[in-house]
Amino acid sequence: MSDQNRLDPASLPKAWPFEEAAKLAAHVERKALPADAPALLETGYGPSGLPHIGTFGEVARTSWVRQAYTRLTGRPTRLLAFSDDMDALRKVPDNVPNGDMLRQHLGKPLSRIPDPFGTHESFAAHNNARLRSFLDGFGFEYEFASSTEYYASGRFDAALRRVLEVHDEIVAVIAPTLGPDRRATYSPVLPVHPRTGLVMQVRMDGIDLVAGTVRWTDEDGETFETPVTGGHAKMQWKADWAMRWFALGVDYEMSGKDLIDSVKLSGKICRILGGEAPAGLTYELFLDENGQKISKSKGNGISVEEWLRYAPAESLGQYMFNAPQRAKRLFFDVIPKAADEYLANVARARAQEADESALLANPAWFIHAGRIDDRAGSPLTFAMLLNLASAANADTPDVLWRFIHRYDAAASPETCPMLARLVDHAIVYYADFVRPSKTYREPDARERAALADLAETLRGLEGDATDPDMLQNLVFEIGKRHGFEPLRSWFGCLYEVLLGQKEGPRFGIFIGLYGVAETVALIEAALLRAVAGTASVAAG
Repeated sequence: MSDQNRLDPASLPKAWPFEEAAKLAAHVERKALPADAPALLETGYGPSGLPHIGTFGEVARTSWVRQAYTRLTGRPTRLLAFSDDMDALRKVPDNVPNGDMLRQHLGKPLSRIPDPFGTHESFAAHNNARLRSFLDGFGFEYEFASSTEYYASGRFDAALRRVLEVHDEIVAVIAPTLGPDRRATYSPVLPVHPRTGLVMQVRMDGIDLVAGTVRWTDEDGETFETPVTGGHAKMQWKADWAMRWFALGVDYEMSGKDLIDSVKLSGKICRILGGEAPAGLTYELFLDENGQKISKSKGNGISVEEWLRYAPAESLGQYMFNAPQRAKRLFFDVIPKAADEYLANVARARAQEADESALLANPAWFIHAGRIDDRAGSPLTFAMLLNLASAANADTPDVLWRFIHRYDAAASPETCPMLARLVDHAIVYYADFVRPSKTYREPDARERAALADLAETLRGLEGDATDPDMLQNLVFEIGKRHGFEPLRSWFGCLYEVLLGQKEGPRFGIFIGLYGVAETVALIEAALLRAVAGTASVAAG
């Protein structure tokens, strides 16, 4: 990228990835890296479990910072997806087979435990393969790194010897954060037992800086001298993170709010080693429908697979883009809003092509890696499709397409691929969430009169009227004529009485899409229900 195409740091686009990119640029400038040296961004993954929605969020958000940094500075980047697969397995996950077999290997590195699924050479290899497939499925650009491979190959050897040189300084940083028992035995070094293969949390009896070894005693009283190099030992969590930053020269890594203290301690250790802690963002955690923190073990959130059952991946990107430093509910009812926010941003991007600053602040620019093509948008919102499915009680995409073709004869899965995806998702979302929760209420006397007026007025329209603005104005006028104040209470009546839900679409567009005659029939059916309900009450 030429200098003339780089952004002016004094007038950054108003989007959080550019704020993070500016932090990263300042970090790289302090390190005085050569102009052609890529900034290294990292994300971490614990392969004791399968990739999850938080994994997607962290990689996606880091990728957007990477995109903004290159646009800001013109400099290259690398993204390292680092798997901590030399960590010991501390407990058996609930969502994997052969739990009894895994229990026999508790305390061993994940890369040295048989695969409970029986498809790979180790448990870590299985989950690492799932991670790579997961990231590849979303089109992320990254380099995969295995902790086991880095330790065993010697990539960390120099940094590990440096850890021994400042061993006591590291202990002095961590010890105050530990309880008395743990403090008495703490060492940043975890030797791997040469016979049992267990990752040992033991006190160091001695350190040999020349040989690069530690001396320790196991629970049976046997003493060992273990090299810290070559995969014979690994580091404790916070020291491990710091050592990795130091050894690899990591420039940027974001992390969740629950790791704030860990980031601070790892940063101190990195500086003790002689490095500089990376720049980074602390993001907020997700909450369930009751405002409780989402937990993988509780299963109280949404999985990536569940989200993608109900909406396109781009909508998940939109959800992750929004305000990462604010806690957000992550439950099924956020999906339609995220989908329509994404569509609105795509539409907005079309009008921003001549306003680069506005375009670069648009989430769609990030979600599509700066390349928003004609297949990204949709002429209809997801909410409108859900309401159409609700009114038609649709159980197949064909039902929705019949209405769509009448509204726009040129629309098809070929000409509108995003619309086609949304139609398929809308059918599933409607069946699982909208239809089971539909609750129709009876209209009061004023509402019955207004609904009858609307039906009569629509019945008198000439031809198959589909102009949404004309139809919307007609609905407005009837609401005013019957004294609804505020006017939104009239639309609330339409949604609750006709569709059985609290919220709904811009009603003029809905009439044009659903059809005038069909809307009249919908109103008449609601009025008949109301008459039947009144008669039932009177008879009772």
